[in-house]
Amino acid sequence: MVMNNATFNRVEKKYILSQDQYDKIKLCFSTYMKKDTYTYKNKFYTISNIYYDTDDNMLIKKSVSKPKFKVKLRLRAYGEINENTLAFLELKKKINGYVNKRRTKITVKDAIELVEKHKLPDFKDYHNFQVIKEIVYFLGQYDLKPSVVISYDREAYFCKANNDLRITFDKNIQTRRFNINLTDGVYGKQLLENGYYVMEIKTNQNMPLWLIEILNNYKIFPTSFSKYGTEFYNYLNELERGNKECLNPYLKPLRLLSH
Repeated sequence: MVMNNATFNRVEKKYILSQDQYDKIKLCFSTYMKKDTYTYKNKFYTISNIYYDTDDNMLIKKSVSKPKFKVKLRLRAYGEINENTLAFLELKKKINGYVNKRRTKITVKDAIELVEKHKLPDFKDYHNFQVIKEIVYFLGQYDLKPSVVISYDREAYFCKANNDLRITFDKNIQTRRFNINLTDGVYGKQLLENGYYVMEIKTNQNMPLWLIEILNNYKIFPTSFSKYGTEFYNYLNELERGNKECLNPYLKPLRLLSH
């Protein structure tokens, strides 16, 4: 499974939904939204990512400080993965609230050799070599290594009237800082309690009125939640607490939402 598009420029807003909120908002979608191709085949499909960072976690430290500009490098693949799976190597930048994503199709094996060994892949038709050049330049600025694996199940929708509006629901978010590869499968520590979803609304235009009304009706409000940022928060707490179970800052508010 490989999705298209090499460049995105859009606003992305995130929300944490309880099971009840998820069920209600889904009932409203039939009029306005349609499932994407991969969601039709399987209600939720699996996405796995490797995020790259320095030994001292410079990129994620900068990211969680909420600067006007931040950037991440990640390798993303879908479904079952082996070293020949065609994946995406992505530079994801956020500038004053707008997300700019630059990515190229690349095999998992070639991506690892590019990032970790600085070895360019042999040219293939599916490569975007302009993006590869940008990634090579970025690698020249930082000594990056695989930092964390973040995997989750996703359900995705497009607006019937405007394909630029995309809404996704993620659940079963698992993370690990060991065996940092995409070919070992999906496992690790749960990032959220069962029964909660991360909803993302992605658009390069203003939200339509019908969507604003749905969010208001079900008291669904945006949050600054970040999968990688939350994982890093937990990681730091584990270090401070001697690798004991740490407090996830998003779990207490989530329990309040269920009442």
